[in-house]
Amino acid sequence: MTQSAEHVLDHFELFRGPEYQEMLVNKRQQFENRRDPAEVERVREWAKTPEYQEKNFAREALTINPAKACQPLGAVFAAVGFEGTLPFVHGSQGCVAYYRSHFSRHFKEPTSCVSSSMTEDAAVFGGLNNMIDGLANTYSMYKPKMIAVSTTCMAEVIGDDLNAFIKTAKEKGSVPAEFDVPFAHTPAFVGSHVTGYDNALKGILEHFWDGKAGTAPKLERAPNGKINFIGGFDGYTVGNLREIKRIFGLMGIGYTILGDTSDVWDTPTDGEFRMYDGGTTLAEAADAVHATATVSMQEYCTEKTLPFIAGHGQEVVSFNHPVGVAGTDRFLMALARLTGVEIPAELERERGRLVDAMADSSAHIHGKKFAIYGDPDLCLGLAAFLLELGAEPTHVLATNGNKAWAEKVQALFDSSPFGKNCHVYPGRDLWHLRSLLFTEPVDFLIGNTYGKYLERDTGTPLIRLGFPIFDRHHHHRFPVWGYQGGLNVLVTILDKIFDEIDSNTNVPSKTDYSFDIIR
Repeated sequence: MTQSAEHVLDHFELFRGPEYQEMLVNKRQQFENRRDPAEVERVREWAKTPEYQEKNFAREALTINPAKACQPLGAVFAAVGFEGTLPFVHGSQGCVAYYRSHFSRHFKEPTSCVSSSMTEDAAVFGGLNNMIDGLANTYSMYKPKMIAVSTTCMAEVIGDDLNAFIKTAKEKGSVPAEFDVPFAHTPAFVGSHVTGYDNALKGILEHFWDGKAGTAPKLERAPNGKINFIGGFDGYTVGNLREIKRIFGLMGIGYTILGDTSDVWDTPTDGEFRMYDGGTTLAEAADAVHATATVSMQEYCTEKTLPFIAGHGQEVVSFNHPVGVAGTDRFLMALARLTGVEIPAELERERGRLVDAMADSSAHIHGKKFAIYGDPDLCLGLAAFLLELGAEPTHVLATNGNKAWAEKVQALFDSSPFGKNCHVYPGRDLWHLRSLLFTEPVDFLIGNTYGKYLERDTGTPLIRLGFPIFDRHHHHRFPVWGYQGGLNVLVTILDKIFDEIDSNTNVPSKTDYSFDIIR
């Protein structure tokens, strides 16, 4: 054998051993019914051509590798940002296992979430009994302060009524009548994870502000001068929210983070397991109705929540995941206008440092072509920053982007000379992007972990920015918002550029004339 108890190999070495190689050859010959390798190669090369791209972009009934997830994932994200809150997904157990593992693999932290464990009988007769038993078990076993309910496809297809089910469960004694159980319908077959985040957050605020499903008086707003802040579905939530708190502190602004996930996904290892940690308190969630204004960092994560808040008399302001100088400028100036507070000198100095860093490195980024994929707001923020750097965001793709989003991206392109040859692709997937990378190649690709297959297939170097990042660790602990966040993004881009320069100039006496120690 290749390994023994005294010499244990990791899988990437183990499967290269002779016995495994022999096993794989036998498997291909006996079971895979393989096509002629020459024919496979012919089709593979054809799939790189403009002819194939035309057919690829003409498909309507098939999606291949969408750059999005489903609504309940976003609902779970929104729920864990509140104190002592356990997400409860009304649907099958397997779906919830996906949400928990997805977040745990990105944040490297346990993510608590339960389900009503619906199976075939519930799909036929309805999931009321699952809800009654599930809420009772959740309340008694895990001792949450709030249970936030959302749904999967199964519950939505059969039409389960969450409001009625929760009321019945309370009547049956599953949880006390006064216990907080906000809910949102989050059908996974429409929208995406950002839609689910929006629906869940709106459901939580509606619960506290509008009378807790008819069991309490509606809150009457009395403006208190505070600012509500919504980060949206954000893979950098730990670092970003801490940076935002620092900025609010420097400006002396009273604030409430609506959905504070900065602690629950960054708990210490000190011998204590924290199923719940930090989060917006339930009292703060209720009191947020009295704020002067609400600021959302991601417009397309709050398309329903912001109108709901505006309907309660607050001014609402939204951004598109601002990254870089201009985006941070607009954010800070909006805070200054809403509160009447001056932007402090310390933030002005941070701005100057980012501008200085951009100038120091402009020769290496200017004119480079990039392809970006991800959520609508993130794509807009990154594209704006690239244009600021003198780069060209040649392809910008969001599977969950709509026509209005595409028009906004095009307006961004039109505002800069570097956007002249750039294109936006709403509703497209990563297989569409694969065609574009072959027919209109770029220098670098920006997106989440799933882009590594495009990197391998097309040879386009991947810069990992977005959600999820599974194959690199701890990116979520560092901000991408604020001037400091912009510097982090700049360094991430530059590191990949320099790595590529080194890898292409490291053959002695052949290409190493540019293998420099100074860049």
